[in-house]
Amino acid sequence: MKLYESDHTKFMRELFEKNPKLAEDQKEARAIWWDKKLDRDERKRFKESNVPQKGYVYFGQNNGEKKEPDWGGPD
Repeated sequence: MKLYESDHTKFMRELFEKNPKLAEDQKEARAIWWDKKLDRDERKRFKESNVPQKGYVYFGQNNGEKKEPDWGGPD
């Protein structure tokens, strides 16, 4: 009995068979973006410089007053 193989899995398997160097290129590209040494001082500075975001930022401050939305219609 043949096991199911999705189109995506088949595509990836064939791609790596046709381009054996692709696996090495993939590892190099991953190292550029993900495999980095963690600088504790820099991480601490990033964490300390974080500015807390207020609750729901999509509306302006109205000092707690409820205000009907302006739909642009006649007054």
